[in-house]
Amino acid sequence: MKSFVISLLAIVFLFGIATYAQDKKDAEEMVKKAITYYRSVDKNQALWDFSNPKGKFKKGSLYVTVYDLNGKCLANGGDLKLVGKDQTDLKDADGKEIIKERLSLAKTYGKGWQIYKWKNPLSKEVETKTTYFEKADDVIFACGIYGIH
Repeated sequence: MKSFVISLLAIVFLFGIATYAQDKKDAEEMVKKAITYYRSVDKNQALWDFSNPKGKFKKGSLYVTVYDLNGKCLANGGDLKLVGKDQTDLKDADGKEIIKERLSLAKTYGKGWQIYKWKNPLSKEVETKTTYFEKADDVIFACGIYGIH
């Protein structure tokens, strides 16, 4: 019985790792898809499409956000009320200045991953969020995943 429980826990653990890896891949692909789309259509149309809660840039808890290099939210598929607002001082549940950090990282490295605490739109709970971001055309595109990472 003990070996069965250990085997079951190992399977659950490995499934969790595989799911996490796929979720990270999905977030990164959504950012790259958004950048390609942004470059191929009218910029205002693209920003609206990214913010559309029923659009093609929203998949479960995945959604695209776009910020200018000064911290103004240009698109947000998770909360349309944030669009057009300066989010430079936005903090996560632990007080971390997430937009300031993302701006700094994007300006320095161009792309990468960021970890912070944020309310999951599906569970309505504050969870760890791991966000992929990429600077392109003087804006920062991002998409994050929720869960223990």
